[in-house]
Amino acid sequence: MDLTRDVLEVAPDLLGMRLRVGVVTVRITEVEAYNGVDDPAAHAFRGPRPHTRDLFAGPGTLYCYRSYGIHICANVVCGASGSGSAVLLRAGEVIEGRALARARRAGASDQRLARGPGCLGQALGLTLADSGRRLGEPGLDLLPRLGEAGELLSGPRVGVSVAARRPWRFWLAGEPTVSAYRPSPRLGRVAVPTTGDNGSAT
Repeated sequence: MDLTRDVLEVAPDLLGMRLRVGVVTVRITEVEAYNGVDDPAAHAFRGPRPHTRDLFAGPGTLYCYRSYGIHICANVVCGASGSGSAVLLRAGEVIEGRALARARRAGASDQRLARGPGCLGQALGLTLADSGRRLGEPGLDLLPRLGEAGELLSGPRVGVSVAARRPWRFWLAGEPTVSAYRPSPRLGRVAVPTTGDNGSAT
């Protein structure tokens, strides 16, 4: 897959592809695009900083960060080197290594093992130490789809308080592993299109 392309081309093309970390593999069902220094909702918007340096590495780099002090979220860097563009992996279906993913996500149903970016990171066993790794190195692979991806839908990104109307979240229609849309509470009464838990427009 050509990860040097624009993030808005790469993001939907990742749907249906498989990410393998060790023995656990997820089929990617939901992503969000963040357009680097030109996107006020992106971690890269203020330019390179110590904790975002991996965002400005070459395409195919994994950028991991901690959300709410707990969850590890994973992004695939794309576009031109130094642009800071990346695709957040929001959800997936665990298709290999399910026993280990279940152990990491004790009590979660199979549909919820990797539903949401923090859950996906936990199911894959990612840590901050994985940030900076390159796709294709031992134990970290981006694999082709098994068949057609299916119908793709798009809508606003989850939880962002700036550039909130951009339809840069992409997901597979009718896929039960897709997370629910939740606007940022900082948006107040600003109306933003939403999606239901099953990934259908509402």
